[in-house]
Amino acid sequence: MAVVGLVREARIAEGEGVHAVIGGGDETGLSDALRRAVRQGAAGIISFGIVGGLDPALKSGSCIVGSAVSLGRERWRTDLAWSKRLLAALPRAQFGEVTGIDHPAATVEHKRLLHSMTGAAAVDMESHVAGRIAAEADLPFAILRVICDPAGRSLPPAALAGMRRDGTTNIGAVLGAVLARPSQLFAMIGLAGDARVAFSELKRRRTSAGASFALA
Repeated sequence: MAVVGLVREARIAEGEGVHAVIGGGDETGLSDALRRAVRQGAAGIISFGIVGGLDPALKSGSCIVGSAVSLGRERWRTDLAWSKRLLAALPRAQFGEVTGIDHPAATVEHKRLLHSMTGAAAVDMESHVAGRIAAEADLPFAILRVICDPAGRSLPPAALAGMRRDGTTNIGAVLGAVLARPSQLFAMIGLAGDARVAFSELKRRRTSAGASFALA
């Protein structure tokens, strides 16, 4: 089972033996959906998709196989054997820690603070939920993520305006936010470029992972 934040990520993740559960930024809803999936017989949980970069050395498109995810004082390690299979299938992927957060890390300053506090390579809104539920159910847990916005890029408010809980994007809300503050336009163009790189690499890495993605 793959845990993602967006419908676009789910489409990339799903395949033979893999069902995707979409978070959409709703921690409670994602936790409930994962528990239902576990009751239906999930063999393992992998957190998958794009992430925000915290390590300044990582660029858009950098691939991370997670060693663990933390949220405050809580920490959940990934399954070492599963992670090793992913690393073997994904040359140049970095083995590093991810930190969880309940709201997007939207500014460079926030990312810098998270990096200094945790030492994590990246941040997302789903991996800590996946790790917690996997631990509850005593299931293998893995993380495969690709950097979208690097540590040095802030997210313009318009990028957050269109987030929906079903994992889709409200394009009208995004356009309305840009029209209300046209100064965001160049930042949005830069972020769109990062996203193109990240999703292209995400697809490539999902294909390269092959059977390792599904705990085979």
